[in-house]
Amino acid sequence: MASLLHYDGGSGFMVDSNVWIDCMDTRSPWHDWAIDQLQVCSEQGVLHINALIYAELLVPGTPAQLLDGMLAVYDTQRSALPWASAALAAQAFRLYRERGGLKTAPLPDFFIGAHAAVANLTVLTRDPSPYRSYFGRLKTLGV
Repeated sequence: MASLLHYDGGSGFMVDSNVWIDCMDTRSPWHDWAIDQLQVCSEQGVLHINALIYAELLVPGTPAQLLDGMLAVYDTQRSALPWASAALAAQAFRLYRERGGLKTAPLPDFFIGAHAAVANLTVLTRDPSPYRSYFGRLKTLGV
């Protein structure tokens, strides 16, 4: 399993899908917050997404060209999910089940949080509570 001994979240930002959705939706009450956070974080480090986040953003029917254009504005890096994150995602999922969770397969947030931990990234999200609940050392920025 990957060692998180030197984890400090200082290698950039894993941007959760809810931030991108709020950025695209001008009616969202978090629209301005999302744009501000993307700007500030992109000035402090590299923004990242992975295939799970990308897929979540395409599900509502967002055209890939539109999504790619928005990601390019913030010079967002598409990062492959590291194999080392699988063990952390499984560990988080076991904790979820022990706490009474009913899902039978690991949730995307478990993979996103594990990816951020292994890659030494801070998670930028509107809802940091799931990440904080299952990844105690994970740095998060949120509302």
